[in-house]
This record gives sequence, C-alpha cells and structure tokens, in this order.
Amino acid sequence: MSIFDFVKSVGTKLGIGDGAPQADDLKKELDSHNLGTSGVQVSTDGDKAILKGNVNDQSAFEKAVIAVGNTLGVSKVEASELKVGNGAAAAPVLYTVKKGDNLWKIAEAQYGRGNGAKYTQIFEANKPMLSDPDKIYPGQVLRIPPLS
Repeated sequence: MSIFDFVKSVGTKLGIGDGAPQADDLKKELDSHNLGTSGVQVSTDGDKAILKGNVNDQSAFEKAVIAVGNTLGVSKVEASELKVGNGAAAAPVLYTVKKGDNLWKIAEAQYGRGNGAKYTQIFEANKPMLSDPDKIYPGQVLRIPPLS
C-alpha cells in the first residue's frame, strides 16, 4: 500500500477553517498545477486524502502526491490505486523539510557532499508547487529526483 505521511499543521490553506479539506477542494488544488492529473479522482477519509486513477508518468504521480499532501489539514495521502500508465508507480524519494534547511543543504544531504549546486534539480522537480527556491518551509515534503 502506498501511504505517504505529511505534517497536518502546515501547507497550503484551502477554504475556511482549520479542519480537514474537502475532496472537491483538494481536486481543485491538484488541477490548478496543470500536472496532467485530470484522470485522478480525490476522496477523503478524515485527514487522509485518497488518490485513484491514472497519470502518464512517475513525475506526475509524485507531484500529485505532494501537491495534495502539502495542504493544511492533510496528514496522509494514500495512492495505492493511483497508476502510472498501465502499471504501478515506483516508490518515490521524498524529503520533509526541517527548520534551517535550504535546497542547497538538502541537495548535499541527498546527493552527497559537493553536490549542493544540484539543488536546481530538486527545485525543477517540485515545480509548479515551488515558485521560488528560497520559499520552502519546515514540514513541507519535496520530491528528490535521481541525479541526471
């Protein structure tokens, strides 16, 4: 089962109040990023978001998970029924931002010492959810792509 954990008390705020977001609001947030996720259905079970359907590639799968998971009120994203093409998705590498982190530090930690300049790959892999490499926050979950 593909269940991903997120920090419930941080992320994009949807709607009014601090409760768990509604499935329709999560779907609108997901669609707003134009990730190629029109074939994805979103439902909720309390503070867990459930994604079902198909995406074209691994990148769209991972971005769908983090776009929904980095929403205020969501603590888990279940994606066991979210398929890539005609098959199952590979396990993504995700990183939860800690206080004091920046993309350079994350790149060095994930790719090895001396690879801080590879932060641009992490930034690009998290677009359009990230609009600026300096605007990350503790608790945010980022995709870590393999080095190219």
